[in-house]
Amino acid sequence: MGNTYRDAGVDIDAGNELVDRIRPAIARTMRPEILNDLGGFAAFSSIPKNYQDPVLVCATDGAGTKVELAIAHDRHDTIGQDLVAMCVNDVLVYGAEPLLFLDYFATGKLDVDVAERVVNGIADGCALAGCALPGGETAEMPGMYGPSKYDLAGFCVGVVERNRVSKGNTTATGDALIGIASDGPHSNGFSLIRRLLQQAGTMAAPSDVVWNEFFAPTRIYVKAVLPIAEYATGMAHITGGGLIENPVRMLNDNLAIRLDLNEWQRHESFHWIKDVGNLEEFELLRTFNCGIGFVVAVRASDANFVKAKLAEAGERPFEIGCIVERGSAPDRRSVVIDRDGTRFG
Repeated sequence: MGNTYRDAGVDIDAGNELVDRIRPAIARTMRPEILNDLGGFAAFSSIPKNYQDPVLVCATDGAGTKVELAIAHDRHDTIGQDLVAMCVNDVLVYGAEPLLFLDYFATGKLDVDVAERVVNGIADGCALAGCALPGGETAEMPGMYGPSKYDLAGFCVGVVERNRVSKGNTTATGDALIGIASDGPHSNGFSLIRRLLQQAGTMAAPSDVVWNEFFAPTRIYVKAVLPIAEYATGMAHITGGGLIENPVRMLNDNLAIRLDLNEWQRHESFHWIKDVGNLEEFELLRTFNCGIGFVVAVRASDANFVKAKLAEAGERPFEIGCIVERGSAPDRRSVVIDRDGTRFG
């Protein structure tokens, strides 16, 4: 007998079994715009008919080194939602409706049971975002990854009206900043979290609450935010760079963000991270979402209405600050962030 692909570490039959297993999960994400079934070389989609002048908005991302923690602790069921959320929340920043999502699952040796759990989590995330999962790629690459290791990447296509794109951010002095609560660190900062877990050992081991917050999947804000997007003058997904780097991306050069750090309660996990890591406040705010996963800027007169609508949709909104002029001084217990830097009160 000659050599086979399986001898080299790639099991085509296992890949085919995975496709068969995930068909039901894929089917529950389908939208009427998707024109073909799972298993082709590419996915086909039409544009939703309710758009007058549609523009496609695309984003790609991964789940970061949180994947390593998921592998180490057998938490494969929700890491897929993290992957989806990192992409769909990014297109949501522009008021775009997520239309379809494609995933890439790469591993050293395909464990069909594990991969099925991961993909089911991806389908869960797509269902929460209202987007289809019409396809993806599973790559078995022995020698590139260890036998039990895998990595994830995702790609999202959203749709938005052209007139919203041309409108862009219209933030102005006095706009209110509505922060929507996260469920924990989401999918950012896990290289530091994993380092702190090693340093802490058993002496400062995380509580069950902290562990649950570490593994809580990234919230998907699509269905809550899209209905109020017309009131937004700017939006930001709080990912890598935290509350320091992300909200300022909605500003022009003449504006600044003033955050009142007393307006929301931080999760226990962020207190653990700060204490065990001896992190300065700036480093914590620049690395993690610190309890706020998404920010919407609105006119001050619309703030109460927007908060009420977000609460009705099941989110926890807080008025966490406002837009001020560039160079403004911070109040007590606030921080001002602009292109000149970060200033604490």
